Amino acid sequence: MTKNEIVTKINLSKDIARFDIFAPLIARKARAGQFVILKANAAGERVPVTLVDWDEKRGTITVIIQAIGKSTVMFNDKKQGEIFEAVAGPLGAPVEIKKYGTVAVVGGGVGIAEVYPIAKALKSAGNKVISILGARTKDLLILEQEMRQISDITVCTTDDGSYGQKGLVTDALQKLRDGGEKIDAGFVIGPVPMMKFCCRLMQKLGIKSYASLNPIILDGTGMCGCCRVSVGGKIKFACVDGPMFEGDLVDFDELSRRTGEYKKEEAACLLKYRESHVCKVGLH
Repeated sequence: MTKNEIVTKINLSKDIARFDIFAPLIARKARAGQFVILKANAAGERVPVTLVDWDEKRGTITVIIQAIGKSTVMFNDKKQGEIFEAVAGPLGAPVEIKKYGTVAVVGGGVGIAEVYPIAKALKSAGNKVISILGARTKDLLILEQEMRQISDITVCTTDDGSYGQKGLVTDALQKLRDGGEKIDAGFVIGPVPMMKFCCRLMQKLGIKSYASLNPIILDGTGMCGCCRVSVGGKIKFACVDGPMFEGDLVDFDELSRRTGEYKKEEAACLLKYRESHVCKVGLH
């Protein structure tokens, strides 16, 4: 088997794919909460992707990628047996896994995949795990069965009501608390607005919250400074100090501004890539 080879690829939905990649050194060292940086080809962009799972015996790591911009579309265009130009990691600080008591793990969209290894590790440490999984529609809700297997309670929500409870993950969290569930800590991964309001609610309910931040990351070693975030009024680098931080200390508004800084350029780059990959036979 070749280094960085795609051992298996499974399409979870139209734009979401799961990859098992042969990377034995990373599989040997990986811990919950860490990430890798992928490159599609020699000229490709470096993209951070959270580790979903790893198998030291097989020498594989698992990542789940949603095709949003040019680079992630390029990743998901790859087929089983092809290779990634580079897979670097594991990077980032592992999540502190200990006995908290009852923990709520909240995943929104592809954040469900990213919260999965944390939930799995927390369950192994003896915690009661409540999983709240949210997506816009049923088709975008991933890893439900895997999360149910490691959770004491699992609640699914969809924005449009096509599956589970209709509404947001914050609605489900409030409902659980109103029903008498005592929650000691919460781990939240998903879109920035979702993490912001979920952490705010946890603070209001007296739950210690932790959020995995997803700023612009370039080198993954803290040297370039692209991944700076404000936590408790201090500058932190998500790629080395995080990506998990105390939720009530994060400046989510600044994070939102910085992650949206290149949206126009990203959209233009994706459009150019798609146009270059359209079959033009018969058009002239």
